[in-house]
Amino acid sequence: MFFLFSASSFMLACILQVAAVSHPAPPAMHRADVSVVTQMSSIQLADLAPYSEFARAAYCSPTMVTGWRCGQACEAVPEFEVSLTGGDDNSIQYCTHFADYVGYWPTENTVVVAHEGTDPTQLLADLTDANALMERLDPMLFPGVDSSVEVHSGFANEHALTASIILKEVKSLISQYNANSVTLVGHSLGGALAELGRRLCVGCVFMALNLPSSIAIKGVTYGTPRVGNPAWATLFDSMISDFQRINNKKDIVPIVPGRFMGFSHVQGEVHIISDGYAVQCPGEYNICLFGHDRDDDATDAQCTIMSVPNIFVGDILDHLGPYQGIYMGTCI
Repeated sequence: MFFLFSASSFMLACILQVAAVSHPAPPAMHRADVSVVTQMSSIQLADLAPYSEFARAAYCSPTMVTGWRCGQACEAVPEFEVSLTGGDDNSIQYCTHFADYVGYWPTENTVVVAHEGTDPTQLLADLTDANALMERLDPMLFPGVDSSVEVHSGFANEHALTASIILKEVKSLISQYNANSVTLVGHSLGGALAELGRRLCVGCVFMALNLPSSIAIKGVTYGTPRVGNPAWATLFDSMISDFQRINNKKDIVPIVPGRFMGFSHVQGEVHIISDGYAVQCPGEYNICLFGHDRDDDATDAQCTIMSVPNIFVGDILDHLGPYQGIYMGTCI
């Protein structure tokens, strides 16, 4: 991120304070629901809790996630059925030793793909964040995508390692359960992979390009850095309408890599300003130095780009939470 700046290298362990209760299925939230910055209701905030628990569970080991025995996060969504876990916490974020996972959530009749975030103790994961160059999408994975679309090379490379594995499992679960949607979640780098995944490999765009149009694609991410250029943001926004990227207070990570490097956010920002108070930022279609800047909303003081204009006024600890009482970055 931001040259050699890496959010994960600053992550500290926090005590997770989550009530071990089962959450009802939340209603769908769409970017089109608001056209101006809008305060979210307490019900809307509570409805995000299951997705926060899914993202939190991705920090647990496969032995804990397999069988869905990962403590409070798993207990909060007890009906979830895990079918695939993986990731090695260092070289590959989805392989054999860490808990990126795929499974079926019967309450919502959806296949869930959850991505691990960055671990500060693992240097290679940090280097993935630090590699802020952009590259074109692999045409084999993203057929028909214009060559002007570019994404963070570290995120793209990380995601390409697991795309075919996850897609195969997703298709299998859709067939087995007759699921009607795919939901992608993740925190930090995991959020970038969920966004990328939802559009690029195994997630959104990739899922949208490789699954029947009858399968809805949804994404909820936490503390996500910018993933690609304005062309990427335009592509994403045109394909995925049911998407929220949640930023917590003064978190620095969502403002890197910098816009001056050509990066731009997709739409769908939810900004937690204080405990119990958050707003939806619909984003704007502005002309900027690098093209059309879809959702780096620079006009409202309640949105991230105005409240955290640079890394010197932010707080990296906000990256861990709380996201309505739920902390990320550790399983316990």
